[in-house]
Amino acid sequence: MKISRLTALSPLDGRYGDKLTDVATLSNELHLILMRITVEIEWLKTLASTPKIKEIKPLGREEVKFLHNIIAHFSEEDVKRIKELEKKTNHDVKAVEYFLKEKLSKNKKLEKYREFIHFGCTSEDINNLSYAIMLSKSRDVVLLPLMKKIILELGKMAKSYADLPMLSRTHGQPASPTTLGKEMANFSYRLTRQLDYLFVTPILGKFNGAVGNFNAHVAAYPDIDWQKVTQKFVESFGLTWNPYTTQIEPHDYIAEFCDVIARFNTILLDFCRDTWGYISIGYLKQKPKSGEIGSSTMPHKINPIDFENAEGNLGIANALLNHFSSKLPISRWQRDLSDSTVQRNLGAAIGHSVLAYKSIEKGMSKIAADKEVIKKDLNDHWEVLAEPIQTVMRRFGIKDPYEKMKKLTRGQKIDKATLHKFIKKLDLPQKDKKDLLKLTPENYIGKAKDLAKKIQTI
Repeated sequence: MKISRLTALSPLDGRYGDKLTDVATLSNELHLILMRITVEIEWLKTLASTPKIKEIKPLGREEVKFLHNIIAHFSEEDVKRIKELEKKTNHDVKAVEYFLKEKLSKNKKLEKYREFIHFGCTSEDINNLSYAIMLSKSRDVVLLPLMKKIILELGKMAKSYADLPMLSRTHGQPASPTTLGKEMANFSYRLTRQLDYLFVTPILGKFNGAVGNFNAHVAAYPDIDWQKVTQKFVESFGLTWNPYTTQIEPHDYIAEFCDVIARFNTILLDFCRDTWGYISIGYLKQKPKSGEIGSSTMPHKINPIDFENAEGNLGIANALLNHFSSKLPISRWQRDLSDSTVQRNLGAAIGHSVLAYKSIEKGMSKIAADKEVIKKDLNDHWEVLAEPIQTVMRRFGIKDPYEKMKKLTRGQKIDKATLHKFIKKLDLPQKDKKDLLKLTPENYIGKAKDLAKKIQTI
């Protein structure tokens, strides 16, 4: 059966394939193979530029061009050849090595250097750098721009609705007012912190041979400072060198990388559920889209499907990310292969995250505050002013202020007249009494407006 959007096993390649071309390009098998080829070629160039390796002369312009063209013109035919070799070797990295040796055999000047392909390397030297480069690109090209868009939109909403009073709900019950903008600012700040962590999370690489000790390197060329050579090599890819490993780079940084994305996703999950709730109670209204159907049987419905889809994809992403974080740093003794198949799914976690980010971005573009609904709800809950009244009573030493307000308000429907009658009887200075009488659910917002307006946008 020919694989297509309709026959793909995963919806990432099927239903959602068109939305994830950027992720697929950086995370698929083809790109992994290309990264392996890149690392092998760059290592050959590094060996050729190391003076103490007399068996390889510095490569000339034509030789370098030949090598670069292998990367630049990598084709489906090349992939097929590598896969043919892999059937024989049953080893994907070794197949890449043999493929490159075949390529070098076609160049008279490079042919004699065939055995310096994969020199001193274990397959994990190649793989760990390939995955690190792929993660680095995925972070910089795909994840960070989408994350920034969401934070930027939250910042705009924070400032736009900074002075729109809104009833809070703690434990789902009416509570001290806030502003819609301040609630958006909260999420913007939380997400920005995680974005900053992701940006500075180092992506590590190693290149130290079969068990991390440069054994073969030293056996062949004992006078070369292999740590210095490989550090420079690893850092040439924009990675951080890890000098202490077994056969594998221990993947601690991947756990850190996944943990940051998972925290970002968890905060977004919180945002999606809050937004869903605000839509449910009418605080946020959705713009109808012509031709779109909310329910197959109830024509009136506009469902918050973007936030619901995002919630689902965030959950799948985090299930994978949390597994990567707990599994990948564990390897029996100097090496086991259980990490290999797991790492191949890193792109899936990124894919589900990206789907969620795009859904959220779309959902946010369709919502707006219903100011009348928010105002009506505020004015129906004058009991929330029990907090400032009892706090001022405390200031002036009135006995049992909390208990007095509890008796007046708890479980009671309180209106403006009832509260004002209570305030007028309090033994308070006239100025403070007048200030309390000026309070309304709409203006009792503390510093919410200022906090929302001060939120830093990216």
